[in-house]
Amino acid sequence: MQQNLIIKFFTPPIKSGNLLLYSLPMIMRKKILILEDNQEIIDILTDWLGSLGYEIAAYTTLSDIIALAQELKPDLVMLDYFIGDINGGEYCHQLKHNPLTRHLSVIMLSAHQRVIDSLGHYGWDAFVAKPFDLEDLARRIKSFME
Repeated sequence: MQQNLIIKFFTPPIKSGNLLLYSLPMIMRKKILILEDNQEIIDILTDWLGSLGYEIAAYTTLSDIIALAQELKPDLVMLDYFIGDINGGEYCHQLKHNPLTRHLSVIMLSAHQRVIDSLGHYGWDAFVAKPFDLEDLARRIKSFME
């Protein structure tokens, strides 16, 4: 069962004199699906990435990542490795081995890089260790969105 959906829509304003102009229509924005069980990290990522112009859908738990990815059609997926009953690596494996979702870029997040290294690679496109630098994360995300 999917719980705790957080979707934040931001269009970053551009200052022009005393006016704030909004630059990107919602339909043109890139979408990021985040699966993370730490609410603080979700809040930071949704606020910060939203302010950069991305459309964010964040979940703390879910039951079917393939169905969710087909429904939301994200451009990028960010997964916490240690989450709930199934690890993020398994979710990544499901995405990368399904013909309908294998094209999605996946960034794996974890505070336990040594454990991840010993458990093997599940096909993610990038690994980001927690705690992460927001500017470095933004560069990585941008590289997958181009």
